[in-house]
Amino acid sequence: MSWRTVVVSEPAKLELKLGYLVVRGETISRISLSEINILIIESTAAAITTSLLCELSKRKIKVVFCDEKHNPYAELINYYGSADTLRRLDEQLEWSDEISTKIWTLIVKDKIRQQARLLKELNHNREAEQLIQYLSEVQQGDHSNREAHAAKVYFNAIFGSGFSRKDETAINAALNYGYSILLSSFNKDIVSRGYLTQLGLHHKSTFNPFNFSSDLMEPFRPLVDHHVVNLSFNNFAKTEKHKMLELLNTTVEINGSQQNLVQAINVFCSSVFRALNSNNPDLITFYTCQGS
Repeated sequence: MSWRTVVVSEPAKLELKLGYLVVRGETISRISLSEINILIIESTAAAITTSLLCELSKRKIKVVFCDEKHNPYAELINYYGSADTLRRLDEQLEWSDEISTKIWTLIVKDKIRQQARLLKELNHNREAEQLIQYLSEVQQGDHSNREAHAAKVYFNAIFGSGFSRKDETAINAALNYGYSILLSSFNKDIVSRGYLTQLGLHHKSTFNPFNFSSDLMEPFRPLVDHHVVNLSFNNFAKTEKHKMLELLNTTVEINGSQQNLVQAINVFCSSVFRALNSNNPDLITFYTCQGS
């Protein structure tokens, strides 16, 4: 299984040679494509050959392109993620509103459950109990919006009462960067199985090409939050961004075994697809963390 996250942060030429990614900058580096899970091109002065892009696509290696501020801006997505894409699309179009709503409800519940777990771990016990109360109040489809109420309590507890997700701060920059990497990982998994990221269960925005990914990533967001809390950023520049990439090495328990984040996403997505296609939400497998 591929496992490496490769970051190109300086001017360089990237090319393909005999199954290797060759990076020609001040020095020349060679990395076997079989080892690469994600390639992040931070430098806008980097050039990449089309032969390499095609090979990366064939091997389903996620490529993320950053803007001039080194923030994730775009990614490489295949037209066709699997040989049976049409069958997968037919499946996706057949998912009923009823099963989509049931699964979205379970996703919301697990997100709040993970938030409460993190609050307890950080000794915010009063707020954790409040989230557990919200958890018990989640209705089908979360029509009472317990998710939003939980989020306000949660973020104010871990980042301070004056914290707002709308502020331009190092913490928000780190959260957004982490969520972007997380979203990219879900995009990769969904597309590789032949499904469309545009067709969501709950997220339906005309302007969001990743509605489905936005749905599925929700329970995993607290892993990003925990990472940001541990790193305590006062600034968010190149060094801090590289530290955020360590998020991908996070280990959780899922389906009875310890897995890194990328593999856990794979297991989780597989279970969601089975649940949707079998009309059985009980088939979903959520992750747990040590001590939860």
